Amino acid sequence: MTQDIGEVEGLVRQRLRALRLAQGLSLAELAARAHLSQSTLSRIENGQRRLALDQLVTLARALDTGLDELVESQEERVVSNAETDHALDSLRWRVRRSPDVVMLRRRVTGPPPEPSRMRAHAGREWLVVLSGTLTLLLGDRRHRVEANQSAEFDTMVPHAFGAEGGPVDVLMMVDRAARRGHRDDDDS
Repeated sequence: MTQDIGEVEGLVRQRLRALRLAQGLSLAELAARAHLSQSTLSRIENGQRRLALDQLVTLARALDTGLDELVESQEERVVSNAETDHALDSLRWRVRRSPDVVMLRRRVTGPPPEPSRMRAHAGREWLVVLSGTLTLLLGDRRHRVEANQSAEFDTMVPHAFGAEGGPVDVLMMVDRAARRGHRDDDDS
């Protein structure tokens, strides 16, 4: 189903305003970031001024979002299928609204490696244990993460994890830098 220009413009205006408010920005603050006058921004938001493509690009940058976030049809994909990530031996889902973040489901079977094999790399990770018990080595500390518990940590701290007493199913959210760091670790 195709949307007409008026519907798309209305959607973009709503999203501009919603993102501005969600970020706690006043009209004046966003206008300053986008190098527009406050009255121009107000007229754009309320439909009294047509939205030019160059203004849309500038506003998207000022709101730290992508154009697709502003103009994507309301007929959004709700359900997505997992892809196999052979490099990490896991299932992977992209987080559509945060393209640098992916969700991974991994089955961990072995114990954690020796502390000397822990790795640090750029990024952030969040994980939840779906079943089993995970041993998370983080710096000089050892954490026990059981089913329905989560852990979030800065990956610049040397870390590693493994199963304790049997296989562990883990759901992880990692950003692009952390994902790259794991692939580099797997290559060594």
